[in-house]
Amino acid sequence: MQFKDFGLENKLMSTVEHLGFTAPTEIQQQAIPAAMQGHDLIASSKTGSGKTLAFIIPALQRLSKNRALSKRDPRVVILTPTRELAKQVFSQLRLFTSNTQFKAVLILGGENFNDQVKVLEKEPHFIVATPGRLADHLTQGHFYLNGLELLILDEADRMLDLGFAKELSQINKAADHRKRQTLLFSATLEHAQVNDFAKELLKKPKRIAIGGAFTEHKDINKRFYLADNLNHKESLLKYILSNETYQQVIIFTATRSDTERLANMLISEDLNAVALSGELNQGQRNQIMESFSKGQNKILVTTDLASRGLDLVNVSMVINFDMPKHAEEFIHRIGRTGRAGSKGDAIAFVGPKDWLSFKNVEGLLEQTIKFDQVDGLKAKFKGLKPKVIKTKIDSTKAKKETKKQVPKKKKAPKKVFHAAKDVGDMPVIKRKKTLSAEQLENSDLDEVE
Repeated sequence: MQFKDFGLENKLMSTVEHLGFTAPTEIQQQAIPAAMQGHDLIASSKTGSGKTLAFIIPALQRLSKNRALSKRDPRVVILTPTRELAKQVFSQLRLFTSNTQFKAVLILGGENFNDQVKVLEKEPHFIVATPGRLADHLTQGHFYLNGLELLILDEADRMLDLGFAKELSQINKAADHRKRQTLLFSATLEHAQVNDFAKELLKKPKRIAIGGAFTEHKDINKRFYLADNLNHKESLLKYILSNETYQQVIIFTATRSDTERLANMLISEDLNAVALSGELNQGQRNQIMESFSKGQNKILVTTDLASRGLDLVNVSMVINFDMPKHAEEFIHRIGRTGRAGSKGDAIAFVGPKDWLSFKNVEGLLEQTIKFDQVDGLKAKFKGLKPKVIKTKIDSTKAKKETKKQVPKKKKAPKKVFHAAKDVGDMPVIKRKKTLSAEQLENSDLDEVE
């Protein structure tokens, strides 16, 4: 199948060809025709599958073919969970709108509020935004959504996980009219809150699921290395970065402080590294990502801040210095490489503190993972055995159950001893047989205690 088979408007088709897109990906093959037919969508596909184009193309087709419902209100709103993803979507959108009459603006938290008011007053056709900041402008009446034609939620599961349900409901209600179309994209359709939210937003949606919820890339070669401790991980990292070939690398750490420490360590080894963390202000983060995307830095050390939404085509290697807390995040992390048909390497270091997370990833991938080794850096750590914990309560229960199963022994009848009449001071003699009650009544012997 080719993009020309979608029946796109001529100018839009020329742009698609000019940008070098020929064969649509699987999510594009299914989502674009359904969206162009006016259906609401709830769709999932693996990261790096080309879903951005799956909603940009039908949005542009709709605006090109249909008359606007309002001359002042935005026609399309695209919401993303993070500023970084919003910037990526906006950059791709600008490629398609550069030679058209359509204006697009980017509205993000952490940037000048008054400047955003001014761009909203220019009545843009497209708004790409994070939900919190857009809801703030909506509350203050800086724009309206009465004429909104298309509401797009990218990575809806992530937005809900970050606590944006209230803002999403506010935006939905502000644009709640019969002619609005909604496209919802999520990493998984098994997310309970996403399904509940979809019932609120969507009208008779078509469901599209490409592969499993966390299907891994075939273009990514995964390698796992055991590590004894922090120093061992650092030695493995230095060896790999100094001896392997790569274009650009993203290194994921567990904490913000580790990003700066590792970046400084790599710089001391004459490696071109830079650190990105949530402690930086938005301007600093923008500057770091811009320099990395331009290839000015070869190595980016970051937390999960950069695990989603960054379409960096030159990243040929991802290193999990620390395993993520949630197994699903592992798929998003390694999805930063192997994009657009390129091959990529995904490396993970597994120490004692990472073992439980590693086992969760192994379960998610549904495969037994074998470990690689570096000569001279072989780990003594071989993994942890599952602990069998016996609680005091369990022990007590077991005793009770044992008592129930083993019947109590019946007490032997009290034996009666008698002294012979004519024996005098002889010792008491124990009778072999116990007398019955009737025999005792008729007996002339005295019972001996």
